[in-house]
Amino acid sequence: MLITGATVADGRVRDVRVEGETITAIEESLDPREDERVVNATGKMLFPGAIDAHVHFREPGFSHKETWETGSQSAAAGGVTVVADQPNTQPPTTTGSAFDEKAGLAAASLIDFGISGGVTADWDPDSLFDRPLFALGEVFLADSTGDMGIDADLFADAVERAADADVTVTVHAEDADLFDESAQKRDTGGTGEGADADVWSQYRAAEAEEAAVERAVSVGSDSEADIHIAHTSTPEGVDAAKAGGATCEVTPHHLFLSRADATELGTYGRMNPPLRSEDRREGMWERVVSGEIDIVATDHAPHTRAEKDADLWDAPSGVPGVETMLPLLLEEARKGTISYERVRDVTAANAAEIFDLPQKGRVEVGSDADLVVFDPEESQEIHGADLHSRCGWTPFEGMRGVFPEMTLVRGHVVYEDGKFGDAVGENVRN
Repeated sequence: MLITGATVADGRVRDVRVEGETITAIEESLDPREDERVVNATGKMLFPGAIDAHVHFREPGFSHKETWETGSQSAAAGGVTVVADQPNTQPPTTTGSAFDEKAGLAAASLIDFGISGGVTADWDPDSLFDRPLFALGEVFLADSTGDMGIDADLFADAVERAADADVTVTVHAEDADLFDESAQKRDTGGTGEGADADVWSQYRAAEAEEAAVERAVSVGSDSEADIHIAHTSTPEGVDAAKAGGATCEVTPHHLFLSRADATELGTYGRMNPPLRSEDRREGMWERVVSGEIDIVATDHAPHTRAEKDADLWDAPSGVPGVETMLPLLLEEARKGTISYERVRDVTAANAAEIFDLPQKGRVEVGSDADLVVFDPEESQEIHGADLHSRCGWTPFEGMRGVFPEMTLVRGHVVYEDGKFGDAVGENVRN
């Protein structure tokens, strides 16, 4: 395949040749070869496929919410070519056999993937570290979906084991001791969209994040482990991570939504960590633009409408996001809020570096041909009914995004003009 006239993130216009699974040439002009497919990308942009380092594709155990097929279709339609699946499935990915079961299901994926291992009181680290882990974690310092919160001693032991195995530890950093228990007595309204999710933000207080981040980076320092803080939601949490030498991510929902949206969203705005104040949301954007936040990752955590249509305390936490991450950021680049180069870095290049994926995340000769073609001026409204996650809804309803026209995974066209190709996904650690 030859992609001609494409504008890359830094503004240069280039022709890009793909042979097999690899980018083999990038020049100002390349001549087409006989029988070579030519994609005219004049006026369009070419990005490396996004790497979403934090998804919950729900298999095994919860395929009514999502499957590897539907989750990877949603990812491909949003320009994501690699995902890292988290361990809170059923069974949890805390043993070698559970890893193998999930890997078998992941064969249905259109896109490349990694599988992260989890930590519980009855985990089996010997068999788990014998598998090709993407990371250890999300390791939960407070309970979330799946009730996998662990105590301080087990966390320290797990971090030490990961350091010995040279595996990055991804941490869900909330300190449950700092949750505001009095919030449980407050009026939460009705059910579903009729509930007031701001009470959830009051309950899982912002201070709980900073304290947990500080503890995580301290334990990581003792073991000389690589610590990555998942879904930081406060500027204080980001600052604590950077001060402690950790990397960190932010989700789209913590960039585009705040407590000001919580009442309207109801339980559809309940997630862990919860939505924060508008001031904190703006502070997170400032840190994305300045480079203090390393990556954007979605924490794609779909639940059905029937599950979400409960009262605030019974509804599950989590929102879908893998299909809308890159489009939302590209819309901000279109408007000039953030540069295209910065979007490229937080969605692809930085994650490839943090998680040691040297063939991914860049439009360079020799890299895997994980590529996304889009028209930067084709902005459209986001509607859950148009997306491909099994859950069928989005917290970003009515917002605007710039969606891909074509997505390639190692040279294979997995999405083009609304149609999907064959499943070609492979474990990035194999």
